[in-house]
Order: sequence, then structure tokens, then C-alpha cells
Amino acid sequence: MSDDDMTTPTAHEGTGTPGDDTAAGAPSRRSVLGWGGAGLALGAAAAGGTVAALSGGSDPVPAAASGSAVPFHGEHQAGIATAVQDRLHFAAFDVTTKDRAELVKLLKDWTEAARRMTAGQVVGEGAFGGLAQAPPDDTGEAVGLKPSRLTLTIGFGPSLFAKDRFGLEGRRPDSLVDLELFPRDNLDPARSGGDLCVQACADDPQVAVHAIRNLARIGFGKIAVRWSQLGFGKTSSTTPDAQTPRNMMGFKDGTRNVSGTDTAALDKFVWAAASDGSDWMAGGSYLVARRIRMHIETWDRTGLQEQEDVFGRDKGEGAAVGKSKERDEPFLKAMKPTAHVRLAHPDSNDGATILRRGYSFTDGTDGLGRLDAGLFFLAYQRDVRKGFVPVQRRLAKNDALNEYIQHVGSAVFAVPPGVRDKDDWWGRTLFA
Repeated sequence: MSDDDMTTPTAHEGTGTPGDDTAAGAPSRRSVLGWGGAGLALGAAAAGGTVAALSGGSDPVPAAASGSAVPFHGEHQAGIATAVQDRLHFAAFDVTTKDRAELVKLLKDWTEAARRMTAGQVVGEGAFGGLAQAPPDDTGEAVGLKPSRLTLTIGFGPSLFAKDRFGLEGRRPDSLVDLELFPRDNLDPARSGGDLCVQACADDPQVAVHAIRNLARIGFGKIAVRWSQLGFGKTSSTTPDAQTPRNMMGFKDGTRNVSGTDTAALDKFVWAAASDGSDWMAGGSYLVARRIRMHIETWDRTGLQEQEDVFGRDKGEGAAVGKSKERDEPFLKAMKPTAHVRLAHPDSNDGATILRRGYSFTDGTDGLGRLDAGLFFLAYQRDVRKGFVPVQRRLAKNDALNEYIQHVGSAVFAVPPGVRDKDDWWGRTLFA
């Protein structure tokens, strides 16, 4: 939300801290193609960020009309430094299979499906036109929709590296720490943790939901959705030339977030390097996800001056205390000692900086007549120990915003480097 915002885990900063039957003995397409079944035998060809799917012959089968698509292949995964989309569907999964080879195959199948969906293509043979006796390869709700800048970003949780699971215990990065329980946390285990996560961002909510739904379907019997979160109204931007978005408290959020085009800042604060100690994470990042409940009703009865004092910025322009413009360099000592901006600013945290991609959420009511609403905070960083953790410690202890928010869900993931080409797959560097 402001210079301070880009390093914080709170509300203003963006932190605040989901055996086929056959006819007449003929093999089912599922047994041939392997989506959700035995093997993956798709002859899809990938070029750049798009994929040509095969439908009987060699004609592409688009799931949508031509539209904006974000390239899937690259040194880094899309969905981190990418210009933030309007909608989110985030899912954390438990891995239920105990077979390492089966998990690897799932990751390969997911990668192929992700290539296709981000390019606006259907999964497998599509939602219709195949064998009547077999479930379709694609659930179909994205047919006719544009790619909508869909990005899919995968991460691996600490529990995946547990001893006697998949032989990965010696591969867990030092930076992938188990987050401590911070003061005032009220974490729900049912909304926390996970072996895997997938972040689906798109400008169309149905495109994002379709993506998570199809990955969950492909993984049936090998993974299970642990928890998921829908988000709208991005609360941070990686494009500083665009208008700064506002969170559900009405304040601009992410004024000085890391820019997606600032390669120096990304290399310093976001992308992991081989020299950090885990070669397989080079080009990746570390993600902290926090579900932050806002006490909307209390906030809405708070005077404007107090609201502005809580954040350390005015509500209209977004200028820091004593300044006139949103992007004027803040004078931290002019703010109250408990102001969110002051406590979250890099200058208050030995330069700690994170890239935030948070979204607002509202999930009905809490049964007591209050909105279950707030911020789904997402922060990427090179090292959780030097990014989120020190900032959140400071915020949890003294932030005036704590009167109006509570962290109710938490997870941390190692986000591997990008998929380089059509022969690469999610997690290859980890499992190689």
C-alpha cells in the first residue's frame, strides 16, 4: 500500500499481517490419454507460451476465443512479478498418495494441463465430442471464454519434505521455515498449511475457478483439496504506473510494492539464487499466504482521523502524514509510533522487502451477523526469514491496525523456478 506496504504482512500492506467403462471393449480415451487415469500420452506441441492441442488429428482445440494470454514458459513462474490480475482462486492440497512416482506423474500431468489452460486451450480432448461412456477431459465452464491473462503458480509446503514421505527431507530449503505463532494469531488448522498450493489468477473469475477445478479433478485419488480461497479486488499492484488499488478498509494498498519490471529489486528481494543454499530453487521464490479477517463493522464506526492515524496516510490521496502526494517519500517519525506504515516500512525493518499480491475477500457472514471479509495476503520473497517474519513480528507486537484485524489462516510454500520448455515440468528441479 505504500513504501512501507511492500514489506509488510498486514491488511494495508497486503499483510497486517483446491476405472472408466468402455463401449464394446474399445479402450477409453482416459486409458489412452491418461487425464485423471493411468498415463499421459498427449501429443501436444508447445511453442512460446501457447499450446496446440490435438483433437483426433492435428487441429488446435481452443477453449476460448483469442484473447490475452500470459506465456507459461520462462525462467520464473508466471503469477509472481506478472501484472496483477483482477481475480484469484487459491487452493492448498494434501498429497494422499504415498508413491513418489505417482506424485511425479501428477506434477507432469498438471504441468501439461496448465500449459493448455493458460493458453486458452481445453484440457485433453475437451468437454464434449468424445466417448459418451467416459467423463469429459475438461469440465467445460471455460469454453468460449478468453484466456483472461490466467496464470498458474505452484508451491511446495514444508510437510511435503517430511521424513519417510517422498525422500525429500534432505532437499528442504533453509528458507522454507515453519512460521511461528505470532501474537494475536487465531489460526484455523482447516485454513492453514498444505503439501502443495496452486495460485490461479485471471481477469475472469470463472477462468480461475475452472483451472483449479480441473487440476483437482486430474489429481483425484492422489491429492485432496485442503482449503481454498476466492479473491477479488487486488490490493497490490506490480505495475506502479497504474492506479494504486484500495483494500476493504478503503485505503490505497501497495503504493511502493516491488515493480514487476524492476529486475534489480526482484533479484535482490524476490528470486532465490543457487548461492542461497538450495540449487533446485534458483529462479524460484518463497510464498507466505495469510487469511486476514477484518473487523469491518468496528472499522466502519471509527472516525476518519483515527483511521488515518492507524495507517499513517490520508484516505483520499494516500499521502503519508505531512505530505501532499501518494508517492512522496514518507517521514516516518511524523507518524504515530503504532502507525501501520511506520512499522511496516523497510526503513523500520533493516530494509526487509516483499512483493505482495493480495486480494480482498468476503465469504458470507460469521453466523453473528457480521461479514466474514478481509484480506487474503500473498507475499513473495527470497527468504521468509528476512522478509515476512521480521516485519510480522514488529506488526504483531505494536501495530494499531491489530485492533481491527486478525490472522486466521496461514501457510508457507517454496515456489520452484519456471517451466523452461515443453519438456520441462513443475518440480523437475526438486525431484530430479
